[in-house]
Amino acid sequence: MLKAGLAAAICLSLTTALIHLLLVFLHVAPTNPVSQRYSQQVNAWVYPLFEQDWRLFAPNPESVNRQISVRTMHIGPDGTSHMSSWFDLTAADYSAVEHNPFPSHTSQNMLRRACNSYLELHGGGDRSRSERALMIQKYLRNIAAHRIAQNRHGDFESLQLRVITMPITAYSGQGDTRAAPASVSTRYLPWWKVTPHRY
Repeated sequence: MLKAGLAAAICLSLTTALIHLLLVFLHVAPTNPVSQRYSQQVNAWVYPLFEQDWRLFAPNPESVNRQISVRTMHIGPDGTSHMSSWFDLTAADYSAVEHNPFPSHTSQNMLRRACNSYLELHGGGDRSRSERALMIQKYLRNIAAHRIAQNRHGDFESLQLRVITMPITAYSGQGDTRAAPASVSTRYLPWWKVTPHRY
């Protein structure tokens, strides 16, 4: 009985690993009839946890710094709305990484990559025009709701993100002096409803 259970567990693990490798291969392979036919299944498996990029081999360094903050709104029993002050999610991530010899991937990249993906997929507007855009919007909303619930106590029914984009100034070539900084832009994302099970 024990041997049969162990054999079944090994077979299940190997099958899962092989399916995972096949789906990731189809994701990164050049477009072909198989990847086109099963693109919905491949994308459902790969995004957002197993997304592949080649930045390890061909780095694409950040050209901007983004400060991402969140505020929440709660409707009281008397119907009045209470808005919180802004909470700096980026600063919380930086403090989790600073002086930590083994910082987690979630502290370093999760929020930043979700925000970058949201801004790339939505452009200048906030309407989700594809399933992937809608998924990234929900992903970003859930990250923010989870982080704010961890750091602040109290109920809230909706939240809003503020993204301040600061271009990284280039060296001017004159010793250690830097070129004049480019303009800073601030973008307010729409208010998103959250339900208690979200946080």
